[in-house]
Amino acid sequence: MKFKKFGKALLMSALSTGVILSVTSCIQSYTVGFLYVTGTVTSQSTGNGIISGFKIDHNTGKLTPINGLPIGSGGANPVRAVLITGSRFIYVLNRGTTASGGADCTTADPCQNANITTFAVGSNGILTSQETFYTQGINPFRMVLDSTGSFLYVLDHDSAVNSAPSSAKNPNPNCALALGAGVTTCGDITVFQINSTTGRLSLIVNAQVTAASGQALPYFPVPSNPIDFLLASNNVLVLTGTPATGDYAFPYASGAAGTGQLTVTQNSAQPLNINNATAIVNGGILTYVLDNEPVTVNGATSPSQLIPYLVSTGGALQAQTGGAIADDPSESNPIYLLRESKGNFLYLLNQGNNLDTTNSQSGIAGYVINKTTTQLTPTSPSTFGTGAGPQCIVEDPSNQFIYSADFNDSQIYGRRVNPTDGTLTEFVGVPLNYSVSGPATWCLVDGRTS
Repeated sequence: MKFKKFGKALLMSALSTGVILSVTSCIQSYTVGFLYVTGTVTSQSTGNGIISGFKIDHNTGKLTPINGLPIGSGGANPVRAVLITGSRFIYVLNRGTTASGGADCTTADPCQNANITTFAVGSNGILTSQETFYTQGINPFRMVLDSTGSFLYVLDHDSAVNSAPSSAKNPNPNCALALGAGVTTCGDITVFQINSTTGRLSLIVNAQVTAASGQALPYFPVPSNPIDFLLASNNVLVLTGTPATGDYAFPYASGAAGTGQLTVTQNSAQPLNINNATAIVNGGILTYVLDNEPVTVNGATSPSQLIPYLVSTGGALQAQTGGAIADDPSESNPIYLLRESKGNFLYLLNQGNNLDTTNSQSGIAGYVINKTTTQLTPTSPSTFGTGAGPQCIVEDPSNQFIYSADFNDSQIYGRRVNPTDGTLTEFVGVPLNYSVSGPATWCLVDGRTS
């Protein structure tokens, strides 16, 4: 077939237009990952929590609901969820409810029917419920993975004694066996080994301590009133304490590779000289303890602070030069922090005061990380808005966007990261916030989309 010059021009124009439209369409529709948000839905007849899911557009940050979601979380009051990197399994920790149906679990009024529910991640981000597992303690509330994705650690606020929590009226003899004479109450860590093929969890019993009954102890005791925990430098660090007693860091060595065993490195917890710690979080080279009490730094007073430590031999926390770093004075109650993937910026999530409706003090405080000294300096501007009562903060798999999810208004807020100065800017041409089903409690991202 032969074309005249005019016909050739039309054909080339059509082909060029097709190529351009094809490229444009590809850019607009590319999903870089999935965002999952757990929430509490009290109106459900089952009383279970819920999981919402969204596709993340790599070009704009726009969120599009995943078909088939939301679904039930497998239990009431979901408080944490983790994903094995590169895996197809998500684990959701459902804390359960008290006998009266409330979600405010205490030692005196413990939650019941707590569990860990496994979900398989299918094509297009759909979730399918798999198996349910149970911790060995009472009031589980924190959950982390080891660096290899081989073991799952769950922090129980109260160790179990004859199916009841350890308390002053119900002393637990196993606490003293692991933590020293005279210790009658404790929390614990339940450890599971993960089958990478099926996602199934298998309990790891304590090979270091034999229970008072003579049987293997099915958990690893920690000091009473645990607040949070993490894995850092082959150690499990438990943040524990009360405003009356002060806060402490208790270390466990994570043991030989491939065993999941935890070994006490020192019987006494390390005092941190603070009284209202809220979290302990990895921040790259350093570990940070978040504290919700006033601090004065360089003459300026802030309602809260973050304190940097280096994890040294035996899990001890080594204070860093310069000491505490002030939170932004307009915000309070820090509960989590996110280190940007390239290690240039740190974002501190502040939940605020839920009782103060006129000045909630919720938001994100931004910091620039000096890679030579690890010192933090505020970004300019230094704060970025969220909704009311944010619970979690995550970075998308393409390292362009940051999302936070709120308990009080059941919203997700998204921002674009400026790679030059660390500021968080509003999305352009797409919504800034998205509704989720039920008050948000936790969030995670999955970068595997195929």
